[in-house]
Amino acid sequence: MIKFREGYYADIRIEDRFRTTITYKAGVLEEMKTRNEKQAFLLVYDGKLWYYASVTDVGHLQKTLDGLYAAAAANPDILDDPIVRRFEVNRDRLMSFSDCSVRYIPLAKKQELLLSYLPVLTEEPAVTMPEGNYLDRNSVFHFMSSLGSDITYDYQTCGISLSFAMAEGEKQFHGSWSNGVTRFEELCGLEETVRGSVREQADCLRSSVPVAAGKYPVVLSPEAAGVFAHESFGHKSESDFMLSDESMKEDWQLGKRVGSPILSIADCGSVRGSGFVPYDDEGTKARRNYLIKNGVLAGRLHSAQTAAALGEDLTGNARAVDCEYEPIVRMTTTYIEGGNLTFDELISPIEKGYFIKSIKHGSGMSTFTIAPKVAYEIVNGRLGRPVQISVISGSVFETLGLIDGLTKDVKLLSFVSGGCGKMEQYPLPVGFGGPFVRVSEMNVQ
Repeated sequence: MIKFREGYYADIRIEDRFRTTITYKAGVLEEMKTRNEKQAFLLVYDGKLWYYASVTDVGHLQKTLDGLYAAAAANPDILDDPIVRRFEVNRDRLMSFSDCSVRYIPLAKKQELLLSYLPVLTEEPAVTMPEGNYLDRNSVFHFMSSLGSDITYDYQTCGISLSFAMAEGEKQFHGSWSNGVTRFEELCGLEETVRGSVREQADCLRSSVPVAAGKYPVVLSPEAAGVFAHESFGHKSESDFMLSDESMKEDWQLGKRVGSPILSIADCGSVRGSGFVPYDDEGTKARRNYLIKNGVLAGRLHSAQTAAALGEDLTGNARAVDCEYEPIVRMTTTYIEGGNLTFDELISPIEKGYFIKSIKHGSGMSTFTIAPKVAYEIVNGRLGRPVQISVISGSVFETLGLIDGLTKDVKLLSFVSGGCGKMEQYPLPVGFGGPFVRVSEMNVQ
């Protein structure tokens, strides 16, 4: 039983994390292990300074907490502090994965699943250096604060990640397929899906043609649209960037029109998947936060500190990559909302343009770049040949205004490898996605 002292704000977050990693390279087992780690992060705030401790000895938390109290100075007015006044008090137990925890699935069964997919890669004669990974994570979080919060919730992802090189003559292509889910059984029976993806990427190797650089209408898949929303706009919405940047505050005024009237971008931690954060690391309950609503700047993402500094409400976005770090402002699941078109209706007006189906990577803040992996030409409203595109790029705000079509269907993506990086905290699990998005003009090279 933790005893909190009056005159201070304090909280403790504990994570019990279980992980599995299985890796095969060129048919050879490279790694197969499980890990179970328990950590805690404690903080004390006296109205002037923050005092932190990160420990793996979770059996003596009271002693560690008392040590932080000893370094701080009691403040009888701590409850009136503008940051402390913003902290929520929540009491909840939300165990969503106790009936399907990957902790209790035998390691041999996970290995068997991965091995069922590896032969599919080598059916394609152009494939060299196939690599397969099975990854999972199950975490149980416990958060308690001196204000009375007491929250327990769990988190789970599992997935398969396959990668391979392909070569035919002088042509080369780096291919991949991955699927991240929350329940192990959702990974079973996907051989035909993997087979189709490998065949499509092999066709790109053999049949793709170079593009003529220029400005064209472009259709982004949910993957490409999600990367654009995350990298090019989501990071700009993390409010800690604004605290020391007056020009950004000026450019980033709520109520300002920043995009097409059909465009809405939201961030929400309650979406199941790799960005699932029902309560953030300050005990704030997840909610849907509109960053753009109908083309107008509608909100930004906050911790208690940034919300107090900017005079705004909490959003549930104070997150740390693990219990070695303090929470900072981070995204959860960031996505573009859907529109009213089918995919055929979306591409039908395009006489000459391109469809970006999958990507290698993307980056950018004021300007963005996305490197496509699989892309197709659009000719007279129909998909055509696979094409070789090095990069699509543009101004973020200009591109937001040029979005002129969205499909009804929205896909949100989860991932089990990699993650979002910020400062020294990487990789943080996030999710993103959206509909198929039509942009009237983008730079294509």
